Amino acid sequence: METKGREQRFVFGEAAELYDRARAGYPEALVDDVLHFTGIDAAQLRAVEVGAGTGKATVAFAVRGLEILALEPSPAMAAVAMRHCSRFPGVRFAGATFEEWPVEAGGFDLLFSAQAWHWVDPAVRYVKAAQALASGGTLALFGHLTHWQGEPLRDELDELYRRLAPELHARNPGFPGLRESGDDEELRLEIAQTDFFAGVTARAYPWSASLTADRLVELLESQSDHRLLPEETRAQLFTALRLLVAAHGGEIVVPHATVLTLARRRSP
Repeated sequence: METKGREQRFVFGEAAELYDRARAGYPEALVDDVLHFTGIDAAQLRAVEVGAGTGKATVAFAVRGLEILALEPSPAMAAVAMRHCSRFPGVRFAGATFEEWPVEAGGFDLLFSAQAWHWVDPAVRYVKAAQALASGGTLALFGHLTHWQGEPLRDELDELYRRLAPELHARNPGFPGLRESGDDEELRLEIAQTDFFAGVTARAYPWSASLTADRLVELLESQSDHRLLPEETRAQLFTALRLLVAAHGGEIVVPHATVLTLARRRSP
């Protein structure tokens, strides 16, 4: 996990501005649902964010008036996030992984993480989340998943990845998500099996991404698994993807859903 974390920080850090430009934000309805679940007025909420990245989720919550401690180990990513959050006096940043962070026991009403929870050591994440949250506090984990429903484009992408990047294809990259990953269901079961959380529930917010060839390649360049491909493989893959988009009239539509998983800290 330590090696994986260092690799993540390097890959994402070197592409912080690209990541910020290419990645989608989060729907207001999701923020509404998280705040409603907490049962606490936003202005009274104290939250910790795990893996703030460039601050897309941080800003979405900060505009509601929360006090937020945002953890982000990559200096480059944190610099972008701090720029976006400069107008929010209630937001502060710590340059640490969740594992490294000296937890303030019971100090938070909400712990949220957007597309970063999978980077946290499984042996640590729920134990430390439970330590950080007050009794009855909310755990909110969310991220974007491709949501293919039999579209021919999915099969075309599958064939292309299988042919040009078979090792990446075998690892089932999160985007373009060519297999049914079941990540949301796995996460619900994972949380439910801990002794720390109860009331696990999940909600989905469907949306679609319309991508030109440039937008598609830019998005893929923000993905760590694609950035770590050998340069020749990556170039061949991106050239083929550009041709595929051109064959579809210059734009493709990729169906997505943002999936939110919520749980409540059990009383100690």
